[in-house]
Amino acid sequence: MIHRRQFLNRLALAGAASLLGWRPEVAKAEPPPETPRLRLVHTPSVCLAPQYVAEELLRGEGFTDVQYIKLELPARISDELAAGTVDISLHFAAPLVIQLDRGDPIVLLAGVHVGCFELVATDQVHAIRDLKGRSVAVSGLGGPDHTFVASMLAHVGVDPPRDVSWAPHPATGSMKLLA
Repeated sequence: MIHRRQFLNRLALAGAASLLGWRPEVAKAEPPPETPRLRLVHTPSVCLAPQYVAEELLRGEGFTDVQYIKLELPARISDELAAGTVDISLHFAAPLVIQLDRGDPIVLLAGVHVGCFELVATDQVHAIRDLKGRSVAVSGLGGPDHTFVASMLAHVGVDPPRDVSWAPHPATGSMKLLA
């Protein structure tokens, strides 16, 4: 609710502006994007849910052709970004850093992925070091889960390629070497 004093102040300001010849101008919108097409990754991962929610916002920014490129494994996101098959994606940083180190043309804009991995082991594994000499199932070599576990192993002094046997994850049944 506006009070009488506020109303009179605003009325006086409007009258002064009118006497001085000030006129409100129409706000100028930004030009539309250079390309109306935006290709996003679609994988069976809850981590990408914000991308699906953002579709209407992207359309509001002028992207009239929002496409989803279906990938079965999140491990492929880095490859598809580097190849130009997809334009933008939320992704775990570690595989992207590996691609950047290889010289692939990927641009990182911001960090979003907080990591939602869970290490499931037998009761014989009490610490990351206990994975030495064991098999670890991952969706793909070089993928998000592999790089995350490998970085934890390296942090505690375990050499991931030498000290751990990497196996295909039962849910995917396959592994892809990203060399």
